[in-house]
Amino acid sequence: MSSEIENRLQEQGVTIDGFSAAMQQFNVETPSWGYGDSGTRFKVFHWPGAASNLREKLADAAQVHKVTGICPGVAIHIPWDREDDWQAVKEYAGQFGLRIGAVNPNLFQDDAYRFGSLCHFDKAVRERAISHVIECIQIAQSVDSNVISLWLADGTNYPGQDDLRRRRHRLLDSLQSIYAAMPTGMRLLIEYKFFEPAFYSTDLPDWGTSLLMAQKLGPRAEVLVDTGHHAQGTNIAQIVAHLLDEGRLGGFHFNDRRYADDDLIVGSQNPFDLFCIFNEIVGAASESNANAGRIAYMIDQSHNIEPKIEAMIQSVINIQTAYAKALLVNRAALRAAQEAGEVLGAYRVLQAAYETDVRPLLSEVRVRQGLDPDPITAFHASGYAERVARERAVVAASSGYPGA
Repeated sequence: MSSEIENRLQEQGVTIDGFSAAMQQFNVETPSWGYGDSGTRFKVFHWPGAASNLREKLADAAQVHKVTGICPGVAIHIPWDREDDWQAVKEYAGQFGLRIGAVNPNLFQDDAYRFGSLCHFDKAVRERAISHVIECIQIAQSVDSNVISLWLADGTNYPGQDDLRRRRHRLLDSLQSIYAAMPTGMRLLIEYKFFEPAFYSTDLPDWGTSLLMAQKLGPRAEVLVDTGHHAQGTNIAQIVAHLLDEGRLGGFHFNDRRYADDDLIVGSQNPFDLFCIFNEIVGAASESNANAGRIAYMIDQSHNIEPKIEAMIQSVINIQTAYAKALLVNRAALRAAQEAGEVLGAYRVLQAAYETDVRPLLSEVRVRQGLDPDPITAFHASGYAERVARERAVVAASSGYPGA
């Protein structure tokens, strides 16, 4: 390990043992849908060996956890991952050292939701959507999950298409019915997105709207921040700071973007922004902010042209890297510079941590976990991708699966 890293740990009063423990306690949930075939609105490219059912997705997620050691949770999407026997699914996941994480309702693919789901003008459609979310709550209970992650595609495309205030009232009524159905200990994470698929108005367009809804519902409703769901140039770190201060930062859907909701590998486009997000979280934690300790870290990406499992591993590595750098920020020096009005001095404190090469430190942490220091190399050496490509191709061919 370099003397630079040792110096930074000393500045923080942290030992390598303490740092290693902090990194091992940091968990990131991977999404079941990230292991199956996906695409753009133009084309879905089949990836050899891509998972086609929940059990295959869990087996693939196990490979990510095996080489990173911090991904025991797998988020599921209903109805994409619907099963008849959830106890069996829970036991199957347990065989890999996994658990089912956040349950994500799907309120955007049914024909009935053309004009909305929880905000629809037709009460019957709203009740249908509410029933689906309640089904997801029941599934979450069956698999011992305590998080419902809710994203709505609801909105309008044209002025006058619907009454915006009435839509808001319907949304609140629907969310209140959902919140009332949740058992004690379960959280509702309310996601937002400023546009798409609706283009004139979106019913949950920003963090403020989601926060207002959460505050109206109660303490177990919080805001979920998808890092790709913002307008160009939005300062997500500032949003994170505000939500932490309000005690309402429920979790993240991590991904990265260049233009819109690109769903690229997190940290691949704007790594400094990712670091700044974690800087706010680590800073809040250092000041005993309770919210900073209960954030649900989840990945939500679309791996369309890259290998599915390898892309997920790379995502986890990028997240670990940003978090590790945030842990190396000299908090005392940063505050001193801020309170002295030393603009560039404060910036340089962050810059010093960000530019530190933490790869040797992360390798050391993995070795202490009994893992290979290089997760990508370990996965390549396992031969898993080649094996499932052969095995799943045989099954797909014998079943007449059209993607084979």
